[in-house]
Amino acid sequence: MNHETCVTQEAAAFVANLKFQDLPDEALRIARRCILDGLGLMFAGSDQPCTTIVKRQSMGLGIVPEATSLCAEATKLAAPLAALVNGTAGHAMDWDDTQLSVTPDRIYGLLTHPTIPPLAAGLAVSEKIGRVSGKDFLTAFLAGFEVECKIAEAIRPDHYKKGFHTSGTVGTFGAAMTAGKLLGLSEHQLCHALGAAASMTAGIRANFGTMMKPVHVGRAAFNGVSAALWAADGFEACPDGLDGQWGFFQVTGGGFDHEKIVGCFGKPHTIIDPGVSIKPYPCGVLTHPSMDAMLALAKEHDIKPDSIAEVVLFAGHNILNPIRYRIAQNELQAKFCMPFLLSAIIISRRAGVKEFTDQYVNSEPVQAMMRQVRTEFDPMIEAKGYGKIRSRVEVVLKDGRKLVRDSGEAYRGGPDNPLSDKDLQAKFTDCSEKLLNAKARQEIFAAVAGLENFSDMKEFIFLLNPRQ
Repeated sequence: MNHETCVTQEAAAFVANLKFQDLPDEALRIARRCILDGLGLMFAGSDQPCTTIVKRQSMGLGIVPEATSLCAEATKLAAPLAALVNGTAGHAMDWDDTQLSVTPDRIYGLLTHPTIPPLAAGLAVSEKIGRVSGKDFLTAFLAGFEVECKIAEAIRPDHYKKGFHTSGTVGTFGAAMTAGKLLGLSEHQLCHALGAAASMTAGIRANFGTMMKPVHVGRAAFNGVSAALWAADGFEACPDGLDGQWGFFQVTGGGFDHEKIVGCFGKPHTIIDPGVSIKPYPCGVLTHPSMDAMLALAKEHDIKPDSIAEVVLFAGHNILNPIRYRIAQNELQAKFCMPFLLSAIIISRRAGVKEFTDQYVNSEPVQAMMRQVRTEFDPMIEAKGYGKIRSRVEVVLKDGRKLVRDSGEAYRGGPDNPLSDKDLQAKFTDCSEKLLNAKARQEIFAAVAGLENFSDMKEFIFLLNPRQ
């Protein structure tokens, strides 16, 4: 095997040379949507137990007023720690967007959650250094987003299959490149930042369904900002840390597919093609088509919870393995529990902030309904491969009727069936209504839509403080 490649240098050159005027209009349009979505999720996750603990411990390290943590009690922390807190909050609900893959040997929708690491890093560094324009911020965000996605697409599937959580590992590179771009690092310095980031990537799937999973993304943002700040201060690391026998690709994934990354940065931008999924539900994207199928059945037939004898979800291993909890005992497990997700749809006809709480999960009706829902492996669905998310919902009613619906392949939120701007704003409202009033939300909607017009991102970040 030829381990000598130049991916690290290509990534650094792409980031160093990217200019706002080079960015396609479609990339900018989707970036604004991803940023609005990500900000809402930081608000939604700011009061989650994992975020509260991470923030409390971060404050214990000493308050350096460089960058704002987005929560009710907005606190300024050192930039890497603010990125840690906001990054953890952004993934705490498991509602952040998902990079897509169209390659048959990849698992569809299971590459990385691309927005939060570069967004958390970009906000922190912009506030720390000041005088960062909206155009510079968007350029840096898309630079980090693109590097993160291309690395996730290229690394061999064993990286994820053997237990790495890509959003924690590969997300570190996205955060480092966004931070490095804002700091004005040279190609040489960006290579060292990537080398440092390669030794700081972490996150294992054993922690899915626990407080640690969101911290994977928070740590990606923290480590990326740290790597960029170190490089700006003269720190040196392996300048080809992605490459070679001991580089990130080989060590953590057993290699990578050259044709997916060499000469591919920005050609096209992954945010455009194959695209990104903005989630309608705060749980793994693999569950969403099944939830929508259940919602369609419930509405079409006006299904009441007490009319159901049994619900069976048929799917392949790509869904059944990671969505592994039989009965959820808390909201973290609920995100990876198909019986809960279908039960929430059956009982509430929705699954949002109000449903993903320990109180709702452990309520008597929900616990009872979960025991009427089961999953079953379907070899025919499995044989179709993992190139799309496929499942089938069968509802057996007490009167003997059986209602069946396939999930479909162009699922809601994906590039082929995106959330409307109205739906995206409704999701932001659901995420932020505990912290922001309607006027503040409208100001943020307008600010994100015109983000490139800001001369200093501090003015934008000021709008995000609930106390303002």
